[in-house]
Amino acid sequence: MLYAIALPMLGGFVLFLSGMRTMESALQRSVGRRLHRILARFTSTPLHGLAVGTAATAVLQSSTAVTVMSIGMVNAGLLTFPRTLGIVLGTNIGTCLTTELIGLNLGKHGLPLLAFSIGLWLLTAVFGEMGFAGSRTDGTGMARMLAPLRTWAVVTGGFALLLIGIRMMQSIAPAVRSTAFFDAFLSRADASVFWGLAAGIMLTAAIHSSAAVIGIVMGLAETGAMPVEVGVAIVLGANVGTCVTAVIAALGGTRSGRFVAWSHVLLNLGGAALFAPFAPQLGAAAAWLSSSPASQIAHAQTLFNVACSLLALPLCYHPRIRRLNAA
Repeated sequence: MLYAIALPMLGGFVLFLSGMRTMESALQRSVGRRLHRILARFTSTPLHGLAVGTAATAVLQSSTAVTVMSIGMVNAGLLTFPRTLGIVLGTNIGTCLTTELIGLNLGKHGLPLLAFSIGLWLLTAVFGEMGFAGSRTDGTGMARMLAPLRTWAVVTGGFALLLIGIRMMQSIAPAVRSTAFFDAFLSRADASVFWGLAAGIMLTAAIHSSAAVIGIVMGLAETGAMPVEVGVAIVLGANVGTCVTAVIAALGGTRSGRFVAWSHVLLNLGGAALFAPFAPQLGAAAAWLSSSPASQIAHAQTLFNVACSLLALPLCYHPRIRRLNAA
């Protein structure tokens, strides 16, 4: 059990999270400072906020980072509560990019992609930092020109680690399927969607990464160890569990900051409650788009998040909420 499940799962999980954090930190260093100005300038309406939140989350590869950043700006008085509602709706859409990329089943390309990214990074280091450009002034200019290339080398390396981690976690599927605990969970999850929701909420709240939980589920589904319907239920729960980080970030902040965090909870919890009874239908709709179980789960998350955000968007224009703009 230890060698067949625990070690490969732990190793794959560490690589997956390392890849996610590497991508996130590299992208934040590249665009994070400008993102504050973008959020403050281009979120005058909820629809604009939704578009900016979607794009920012897709670029940073972290809905939590954008949500926490928004809460911080509200606490600092740089944004008002109503202006952040659209951003929160957009983060749920933008976060789907990661799982859609995972759903392409690119695991076999992980090692070549990692080798390519390391080679590219070393190339930028040689030309940018070791004086190959001539004078010190020219070398500094060369380093600045190569900085975006180095950033994308790091991002590519992080994505490669993510793919390798997913592949390692997929390898445990036969061993997991043979355990009595997993059989008991599947039998309960088949009988009630609550078990899948609860599993998604607890796992995501514990590790603070819905993408990691969804990635594991996609890996199990792709190998046939988990039915797509159960995977969809876990995805719905993961969208609720991801709110925990935002709530923690809002503790001790302003009243408006707490409003943002609890609005995030209300959106994801309400969406999960609304769509949970239709998890099989959501899986069936995703099956129209792809025959791959992993891609079906990714598409189900995208359909769910887009539908929830669009359904909630008109509420952001309610006069009572708009009046909070002056608060």
